[in-house]
Amino acid sequence: MSAKGARRAHEAKGRFAETLAAWRLRLAGYRIVARRARTPFGEIDLVALKRDIAAIVEVKARPNLASGLLSVSQRQQRRIATAAVWLASNRPDLALRRLRFDIIVVRPWRTPQHIRDAWRPN
Repeated sequence: MSAKGARRAHEAKGRFAETLAAWRLRLAGYRIVARRARTPFGEIDLVALKRDIAAIVEVKARPNLASGLLSVSQRQQRRIATAAVWLASNRPDLALRRLRFDIIVVRPWRTPQHIRDAWRPN
């Protein structure tokens, strides 16, 4: 497989994982308000609302939970937090909600696992 083909396959796997994660959130009572939200600071996989919470969700397709959690580096956490603050300041539907940073790990043949409040920005 060429590098371009491998990149496409990886992209397709990521999109599928995000779709599964979005359905997992919907079944738990969340409303998805953004997928792949682009900001000047980077992309946010999912933004979901439930009551007074705006969940900023990073989706990871990994073989197990531990590798999924470890794959979100501190640098990535800072980038996502900066992007989330920018997004909240530019969207009235997010401005008055508490931002929470979650991870959903999508594993083969398993229900996606939702880790609420996975980290807090410094």
